Amino acid sequence: MERALTRRLATLVAALGAATLIAGLPAVATAASTNVYTVTNLVSDVSGVAPNTDSNLVNAWGLTSTPGSPWWVADNATSVSTVYAPDGTTFRPPVQVQSAPTGAVSNTGSSFVVSNGTNTGPATFLFATEDGTILGWRSGFSPGPAVVAVTTPGAKYKGLAIAGSTLYATDFHNGRVDVFNGSFQPVNITGAFVDPGIPAGYAPFGIQNVAGEIVVTYAKQDADQEDDVAGQGHGFVDRFSTSGTFLGRVATHGQLNSPWGIAMAPPDFGRFSNDLLIGNFGDGQISAFERQLDGTFELVGQLRTSDHTVLTIDGLWALQFGKGAMNNGPTTTLFFTAGPEHESHGLFGTITAG
Repeated sequence: MERALTRRLATLVAALGAATLIAGLPAVATAASTNVYTVTNLVSDVSGVAPNTDSNLVNAWGLTSTPGSPWWVADNATSVSTVYAPDGTTFRPPVQVQSAPTGAVSNTGSSFVVSNGTNTGPATFLFATEDGTILGWRSGFSPGPAVVAVTTPGAKYKGLAIAGSTLYATDFHNGRVDVFNGSFQPVNITGAFVDPGIPAGYAPFGIQNVAGEIVVTYAKQDADQEDDVAGQGHGFVDRFSTSGTFLGRVATHGQLNSPWGIAMAPPDFGRFSNDLLIGNFGDGQISAFERQLDGTFELVGQLRTSDHTVLTIDGLWALQFGKGAMNNGPTTTLFFTAGPEHESHGLFGTITAG
């Protein structure tokens, strides 16, 4: 639902009195009209869809950058990571990431040391895969591939998050969040990352560090517990501490549809400034949740386009705001990845207010 006009009108009445209500109506309408967002395609594997074409960009999934680096995209179908400037131009040759990468994070600390036999040091970029592995890459490996740092038999990782020297991977197949320390060793905490209110048949899907809290999305599992089952209301979103303590539910069913993308909007992002944005892989729509005074979240609307329809990106995966650097764009620009047409193609682009 959109932020209600009645709520805004009530605020005006209390502040200005009933005599000013009619005069205030144009301002209310103007505020409501700011729910306008524009999608700009930057790169696609299909010629003509975007200004830049890259055949490696297929089922573009995870998306990450360091504070000053360009964007690194985990290309699930081609098992590489492609690297782009904020205008979509190729920044460097792709890096091989074997075994269908999904989530991706960047690391600026001294943990997560990887080695390719000739070069050793902290990984700058880390990738989770659907084969249950986590790989790391650092510039000293160039032009070589990322190397395997973690192998978890039977796992099927769909997402990856980082908080300091701790990694979090969503194992969709086994319905859990796997945690690793800075040496890539498993961290087992009884009862961690458990929400007893999540019904059987749902599993952790997307994951993101949002201002020091670990936000986890849940999607409905198929019969093999390998892929999500899309559908209106198929989803949950939870908040946990970095140690896995359950902090509360963000969203239950409603507009959720295999949610995966997670981003906290900055100020000056139009109608949904400072709101938690949750992107659906199932239907490509983005919902906004406003934090309340008691710490809970309330659905306040979905991003819309200039013709007032709900903004929809086929196969939407990651959502990441620019970090303000020349290589990754303004902090008010929301970058996205997608795997359109049942993950058979790829798209990298932006969403901006207005």
